[in-house]
Amino acid sequence: MTKSGNVLPLLAVGTTLVFWASAFVAIRHLADDFSAGPLTLARMGVAAIALAFFALRDGLPRPTRKQWASITVIGVLWFSIYHLALNQGEVWVDAGTAAMLLQVSPVLVAVLAAVFLGERFTTPLVIGLLVAFAGVALIGLSGNGDSDVDSGKMLLGALLCVVSAVTYSVSLILQKPLLTDLTAVHVTWLACGIGAITCLPFGPSLLSEAADAPTSSLLWLVYLGVFPTAIAFTTYAYALRHMTASSLGVTTYLVPPITIVMALIFLGETPPTVAYVGGVLALVGVAIARRSPARRAAAAAAKEPAPA
Repeated sequence: MTKSGNVLPLLAVGTTLVFWASAFVAIRHLADDFSAGPLTLARMGVAAIALAFFALRDGLPRPTRKQWASITVIGVLWFSIYHLALNQGEVWVDAGTAAMLLQVSPVLVAVLAAVFLGERFTTPLVIGLLVAFAGVALIGLSGNGDSDVDSGKMLLGALLCVVSAVTYSVSLILQKPLLTDLTAVHVTWLACGIGAITCLPFGPSLLSEAADAPTSSLLWLVYLGVFPTAIAFTTYAYALRHMTASSLGVTTYLVPPITIVMALIFLGETPPTVAYVGGVLALVGVAIARRSPARRAAAAAAKEPAPA
């Protein structure tokens, strides 16, 4: 339930989930024509350009020095390192598997909250973390049915997807306070711009690869920058402004099944059976970690008859 009681945040979440799921498919498709760095630069550059009109419509945003620090970290972590790791990871793992691996992020958010926000590090959190990462390890060792990718590269691809999950988790915690004073469009636009700037060294490679890429791949590249990035990250930030971070994080569990269906339709690929088992383990670990003693006590109290 959103704090505003409005349906718009829920529509924003739905928009984000569909576009983010399609991003895993687009990245996998573009891996033959663009390497990780140039793909990240192009995606962030297109997104920054697409958002510029809306961000500047009411004048330049004026973040405080502290807000600039957070936006810069988000730009480097989420809009640069996250995508670099994910783009390279998807060279060695299929789209559905990559989407499942990123679903350990709610557990990581809980760990970061315990370390940096003083929240209690509970026994369910520890158990859930172990179960979730057992699932991640199983996915990484499962293989993807591609004889050209050895198990070592599969494991490295899985680890890169986990790096993306870590950077996402840190960024989510940093982004929440920013949305109290800044609009979702401004935060997303500034972070995209910073992400693009950090990837500028890949500019020459991007020009070279774009010159050799077919028109269809260039169109996919524009789609990736406009829809799963400019629009989806903005709608996600909007939803985060009206929902708690933990409630919003749970919705991303819907991304893997959407991704698997899209990957089957557009790429003709599905994760191996063992990867599904690992994905279930990861989600079970997240569920265990999120079941705190306080919630169990509240649930038990709710079942007791009310006093007369």
